[in-house]
Amino acid sequence: MNDLPDDLLTPEAVADPDGAAAVLRAHDPVHWSPTHRAWLVTRFDDVVAAFKNPALSSDRVRPLMSARDKPSGDASQKMLGLISEWMVVTDPPAHTRLRRLAGAAFKQQQIAAMEERIQTLVDDLVDTFLAEGGTDLVAGVAYPLPAIVIAEMLGAPPEDRDRFRSWSDELALVAFGAGGDARPDRHERALRGLEEMAEYFRALVAHRRRAPGGDMLSAMISGDDPSDGSGLSDDELVGMCALLLFAGHETTTNAIANAVRLLTADPALRDRVRDDPALVAPAVEEALRLVGPIKVLVRWVIEDHELRGRTIRAGERVYLVLCGANRDPERFADPDTVDLARSRATHIAFGRGVHACIGAQLARIETRIAVGTLLRRLPGLRVEGEPEYLPTIASRAQTSLPVVHDGVTAGRP
Repeated sequence: MNDLPDDLLTPEAVADPDGAAAVLRAHDPVHWSPTHRAWLVTRFDDVVAAFKNPALSSDRVRPLMSARDKPSGDASQKMLGLISEWMVVTDPPAHTRLRRLAGAAFKQQQIAAMEERIQTLVDDLVDTFLAEGGTDLVAGVAYPLPAIVIAEMLGAPPEDRDRFRSWSDELALVAFGAGGDARPDRHERALRGLEEMAEYFRALVAHRRRAPGGDMLSAMISGDDPSDGSGLSDDELVGMCALLLFAGHETTTNAIANAVRLLTADPALRDRVRDDPALVAPAVEEALRLVGPIKVLVRWVIEDHELRGRTIRAGERVYLVLCGANRDPERFADPDTVDLARSRATHIAFGRGVHACIGAQLARIETRIAVGTLLRRLPGLRVEGEPEYLPTIASRAQTSLPVVHDGVTAGRP
């Protein structure tokens, strides 16, 4: 077939990435896209194998900087320089060290013990949403919840979350591969946001070095003795905070919004999950599989290798199309159907291997509590209108989620 949907930024592909991925998966599961100048890999087993393949590198920012004919002062080059040390775009051994320090700090936060606090936050947000007659669940619940949680974890004031959103929104249009009608000045705006974010976290790091608290940033600072070179430098701490802020709330916002849209599309399914709390967790897992927050992960090829008869050469890029892999009929029976009895943790919405999402447990808890509470407290919850998604390659991000419901303003059931 010569007309395969291999431009993932067309309006059709942005609106229905699963449909585009299904065609590619069926007809050419390892497909070269001239538009993206990348291989599109859509089969589950191939994507899982790619996560473990040393020929595929996550250190994809520095090669991109080197390949671009841009002056060092160019906004896009400066922006890439600021994120080139982020943990998600490094490989072992640098990644191993950063992940170990961040993982220890996450462990100290005792994520499972945060459920009570998250439930309180969700109930407070729903109270406000009802009292104010809110209609947009992204603005009212799905965005502020993870923003507040990550701000508290980092020891930043919750009232700063609006600043976080501004920075994150600008960065998302670049980090997630914006296209379509994205603003032509997006690199300059994203750079300004990154620079403001870095300045903000540099001040917070300095404060926590002087006055440690019980937050994750303090745990990362005290995690190792910096005198032996194993601790995190100020620059690394700033990068880690920026990454946790961006990844920690951007993906969870999308996960909550997408799960609500999926589960309310079928009133019988919605009511079944609402009436049986035990079904919330498997429903969230199915939502992560079917409409996960990340559609594509990018890898940089550092060694020639073969995949399904195709030669993947060093210097090329590979797009791991998660939305295709998570609906692969060779892996999942009735892959496009919500199956609440499906085995848990079989999907790869959070990746696999050494680069699996470090905040997956937290994202699951937030999504599960938010979705369960919304279904319970907003009976008859339903979405109005068709979704509008940001025109990005990697992210499945709804710009808003207008809803109606039969909820009341008083009391918590």
